[in-house]
Amino acid sequence: MTKKRKKKSKKGISNLTNTILSILKKERNKSFNYKQIAAILGVNDASSRNQIIKTLAKLTARQEIEQVDRGKYRAIVTAEYYTGILDLSAKGNGYVISDDFEDDVFIASNNINKALDGDEVEFYAYKRRRLGKLEGEITNILKRAKTEYVGTIQIQDKKNFAFVVTDSSKMYKDIFVPINKINKADDGDKVLVALADWPEKADSPYGKVLKVLGKPGEHSTEIHSILAEYGLPAEFPYEVEDYANNIDISIKEEEIKKRRDMRKDLTFTIDPKDAKDFDDALSFKVLENGDYEIGIHIADVSHYVKPDTILDDEAYERATSIYLVDRVVPMLPERLSNGACSLRPHEEKYTFSAVFKMNAKCEIKDEWYGRTVTYSDARFAYEEAQAIIENNPNITLDSINNSKIDTTIPKEVSLTEKEYKTQPEIAEAVLVLDRLAKKMRSQRMREGAISFDKVEVKFNLDSDANPVGVFFKTSKDANKLIEEFMLLANRKVSEFIGKQKPKKTFVYRVHDEPDEAKLAQLQNVVSRFGHKLNFKDKASVSSSLNNLLKDVVGKKEQNLVDTLTIRTMSKAEYTTHNIGHYGLSFEYYSHFTSPIRRYPDVMAHRLLQHYLDGNKSANEEIYEEKCRHSSDMENLATKAERDSIKYMQIRFMQDHQDEEFTGVISGVTDWGIYVEIISNKCEGMVSVRDMNDDHYYFDQDHYAMIGKNTNMIYQLGDEVIVKVKNTDLVKKHLDFFMVGKPQE
Repeated sequence: MTKKRKKKSKKGISNLTNTILSILKKERNKSFNYKQIAAILGVNDASSRNQIIKTLAKLTARQEIEQVDRGKYRAIVTAEYYTGILDLSAKGNGYVISDDFEDDVFIASNNINKALDGDEVEFYAYKRRRLGKLEGEITNILKRAKTEYVGTIQIQDKKNFAFVVTDSSKMYKDIFVPINKINKADDGDKVLVALADWPEKADSPYGKVLKVLGKPGEHSTEIHSILAEYGLPAEFPYEVEDYANNIDISIKEEEIKKRRDMRKDLTFTIDPKDAKDFDDALSFKVLENGDYEIGIHIADVSHYVKPDTILDDEAYERATSIYLVDRVVPMLPERLSNGACSLRPHEEKYTFSAVFKMNAKCEIKDEWYGRTVTYSDARFAYEEAQAIIENNPNITLDSINNSKIDTTIPKEVSLTEKEYKTQPEIAEAVLVLDRLAKKMRSQRMREGAISFDKVEVKFNLDSDANPVGVFFKTSKDANKLIEEFMLLANRKVSEFIGKQKPKKTFVYRVHDEPDEAKLAQLQNVVSRFGHKLNFKDKASVSSSLNNLLKDVVGKKEQNLVDTLTIRTMSKAEYTTHNIGHYGLSFEYYSHFTSPIRRYPDVMAHRLLQHYLDGNKSANEEIYEEKCRHSSDMENLATKAERDSIKYMQIRFMQDHQDEEFTGVISGVTDWGIYVEIISNKCEGMVSVRDMNDDHYYFDQDHYAMIGKNTNMIYQLGDEVIVKVKNTDLVKKHLDFFMVGKPQE
C-alpha cells in the first residue's frame, strides 16, 4: 500500500504588502525588482518569489507603486515627509515630536523601523481612518540620539556570542555582541556597550563592549552605570589633571595692579556646611550717606581656564558639575574647583565682581563690573547665618546700628577664633543683607515671579555610602539671602550687556511662558484638592500659581502639586536670543555666579570682559552652538542626578520591606498606581495585577482606579497604605503592595 503524500503547507511571508511598501518608501528614490526585494527579505524559494511578484502586481494595480522600467518598481510618494524626534514608550510604541505638527504624531511599534528613543528621524504622516488622529511611519534615521548603552551581558557559551540586556526600558531590543568583542566581560557583568551596526536582516543591533562596569547591584557599579548611561565622565583624563596641576595659582603683584583691590572690604561666604568649593562671596560696606556698597564676588575661573587649551576643552565638553547622592563629578579638576577658584576664608583670590551702591529701598544708585582681588574674612554655614537672622527678628534696617545683636550660633558649626572677632560686624552685615533680600524678593513676587521652594530629598550616608536616613532640605532666609544677591548679579550683568547698542552677543538664561494646555491639565488635577487657578492673563497666572504653591505647603499633596507645577513650566535653557525669564519675571537674565560648576558662566565672564575692553560683538553663531551644547549637558546631568536619588531611595527601602507606609497617590495609569511615601518621598508602583481584592479598571477622566464589584476608588491625591513588594536596584524600580486606605 502506497503511503499518501502529505500536502506541503503553504508557507507565506507574513505582512508582505506592508513590508514591500516599507522597503520602497524607505528608498523612495531607487527602484527594485523582485529578486532584490527577495534578497532584502532573506528568501530564495520559488513560493516566496511568486508571492513577491504577485504582491508587486497587486500594489501596481492599486497605484501604490509604479513600474518605472521592465520589472523595476518604485513607491508612488503621495505623502509629504517630515523630520522630528522620536519619543518611545516602554511598550514599544512612540510619538514623533515635530515642529511641523501641533500634536505629536503616533508611531505604532511595527512602523518604528529600527529607530531608537531620542533619534532624529524622517517620517510621513497620515490620518487614522477610525479615529481621525495623526499616525506616521518612520522612513529614515537621520541621527542617532545615543550609541552607547548600559546593560547586563548574557554570554551564550556554546553559541560563541552574547547579548546585552540594557537597563533602559525604552531600548526594545537586546544588543548582539560577537564573542571576540565582549572585552573580557564575565557572564552577568554590567557593561557599557556601543552600537556598531544594525544589518537590514538582523533582528537585533550589533555592538561591542567598551567597558566592564562591575557586578549589578553593587554601589560603585550602579553609580558608574548612571554616569555611563548618559555618556557622562567619572574622572578626568591624565593630561587634563596634569595641565591643571602645572598652572601657576599664586597671587602676583603685577596681576593685582590690573584689578580693583577690594581686600580691605568686609567679605564673607555663606554656603552649605559640607561645601568644599565656594565660588561666590559678598562684601559689605556702609557709605557716608547711609547707603550700602554691596559686592557680589565670583571666582575668576576664566583667569585660569584659557580658550584653546585641553583644560577648556574638557570643561566645555562637561559643561556642568554633576551632583549625585554620594559624590560630585566636577566640571574642573579639584586643584581649581576646591583650590585656586574656591573663595576660602583668610585667602586672597582673583575674582570677577558686580558691585552695587543701593539704598534701604533697594534702589540701585551705581553699578560696577570688572576683575577684582578679594580676601574672605569668614566662612559661614547657612545654619550660622540663619541663627543670626532668627535671633534678631525685631531689628530693622534703621535700628541695626543702635541695637544689641545676638551673634549666638549653633554649636555644631562654630567659627574660628579669627572669624569670631569679626562676628559682630558680619552679623550686622547679614541682618542688613537679609532685610534687603526680603525687599528684593517681595518686589520680584509683585512683578510676577513664581516662588518655587520645592523640598529636596537628601540622605544620611554611612562610611560605605549606605543610606541610614532621609531628610528634607528646605530653603530658609539665609539661603534666600544668597539667592537674591546672586539673582541681582545675574540680572544686572545681562541687562548691562543686553541694553548696549549696537547689539552684543551674550549668553542668556531664558525661560518661556507656560504652555496653555499644560496649565489646563494642572487645573484639572489641583481642583481635586479644592484649589482654583485663574488664567485670565499673564499677571493672574503668576499670582494664581504662587497662591497655589503657598496653599499646599505642609499638606499631603504638596510634593505632587510642586512637581506638577514645575512640569507645567517651560524648560529653561541657554541661548544668545533673549526672550526674558518668565519664572523670575526678569526681562534680562544670565548665569554669571557659578563658573566653577557651569560653563555658561565662564562664557559670560569672558564676554563681559571682552566688552569692558571695548571689543566688537562676538560671533553669535559660535556662541549659540555652545549654548545648545550646555543646555543638552545640563539636561543629561539632571537625569543622572534624578536616577541617583531614585537608586538611593530603593537602597533605603530594601531595609524596610516588612513595614507599612502611608503615601499619596502621585499617578494613575491603566497598568497601575504610583504612590509617594509621605515620610521619605520614595515613589513606587502598585501593579493593577497585584490588586486581588477586586477587578479594577482605569478611569482616565478622573485619574482613578475603580473596583468593578466594590466600587472602591483609588484616586490621584488619595492617602493609601502600602508595603514594599520588590526593590530592583538594577532597573531602579520600586514596587509596592496596596494594603488599603487609612482608617478614618
